[in-house]
Amino acid sequence: MNRTLGCALGILLLAEAVPGNLRPAPRQGDPRARERLEMVEKQIAAQGISDTATLRAMRTVPRHEFVPERYRDRAYGDHPLPIGYGQTISQPYIVAYMTEMIRPRPGMKVLEVGTGSGYQAAILAETGCEVYTIEIFRALATAAQERLRRLGYQSVRVRHGDGHFGWPEEAPFDAIVVTAAAGYIPPDLIDQLKPGGRMVIPVGSVYGVQNLILVEKDPDGKTRTRNLLPVRFVPLLSGLR
Repeated sequence: MNRTLGCALGILLLAEAVPGNLRPAPRQGDPRARERLEMVEKQIAAQGISDTATLRAMRTVPRHEFVPERYRDRAYGDHPLPIGYGQTISQPYIVAYMTEMIRPRPGMKVLEVGTGSGYQAAILAETGCEVYTIEIFRALATAAQERLRRLGYQSVRVRHGDGHFGWPEEAPFDAIVVTAAAGYIPPDLIDQLKPGGRMVIPVGSVYGVQNLILVEKDPDGKTRTRNLLPVRFVPLLSGLR
């Protein structure tokens, strides 16, 4: 969810894993494939994104399927779009940038905090990652699960829960992608990051400065952080909705 420009976990598992990393079949005669290619060329590759798996995923996933009908004519523009409940789908460049920063590879176990419409989860799945995603709004979680299944991303597991607490029973994760701005880096997420893993998370006030942060955990479990770029995300909320 772009979001660019503790309490009890209280979770509900919405989808069980499907064996294997099921990949959607190629979409024949996609009338908007040209728009995706142009989006990748002009908005993503032109701004320095070069990871092959990330670029391929951005060319493949039908972004227009993840936005409300009334915004579909703007789905491939360089901007976030509203998806309801005060949430947004991130602009394409930020989705690609965050994906590239975790260095995706097939079989990598990734936690996403903030499912939104499911677009970022689909991109991660398209790169071959094993994706677990948490959404605090039940309605968005349910809709994302249905959308992902309809589009062929059955391997993505969706949960209604508070992302501050991660998904402890599935930890550790090779990477964590947080798509809402936190006032601090949640300790549970750091604990659930595998040694040698990477997390990207926007940190800062919803009304002030926010920075996208890269958290890297050394093999010995020590963490270090690095500021990547200024961003504007919706806040990381607490309490199930």
